[in-house]
Amino acid sequence: MLSIHLGDYPGSIYDTKTYFRNSYLDSWFEDPMAAQMIKGVDGSELIGPHSIISKQLGSTTPLELSGGVKTLLLVRNLPDMVFNASTCGDNCARWLLKIGKEQDVLVTLYHIMKFPWKRFEIRIENDGRIVKNMQEFVGATNDFLDVDDTTRVLH
Repeated sequence: MLSIHLGDYPGSIYDTKTYFRNSYLDSWFEDPMAAQMIKGVDGSELIGPHSIISKQLGSTTPLELSGGVKTLLLVRNLPDMVFNASTCGDNCARWLLKIGKEQDVLVTLYHIMKFPWKRFEIRIENDGRIVKNMQEFVGATNDFLDVDDTTRVLH
């Protein structure tokens, strides 16, 4: 299940770009979901662990992936760690839900992410409640995030 902690969480990784650069493995790109996420979020095609074809950049490496895809790959491949999902845009929300359907993961958020599905299940780590739609999710963010939190999106 996808669990979200709203606001600061001890031990959370906030600089996902640097963490990714120093920890990703070639094997992560053998996962079919990696290719789907790269296509769905960045609009690029995964050729192999060292080759991605981008319409904007041409041939690139995993280091040139968007911050959102890097964060999704970290969440998917290091599920025991906590990453800042505020480095992701709303186009990553469906992928967080998909990852959460396959494995238990915890991420932090500092903003209201728009989840595309009408019904879903997300556990709010702060108090343990399960939210099942955007209205309930927004209510949870109101309980745990203040204006200062929602403007502090760290990349």
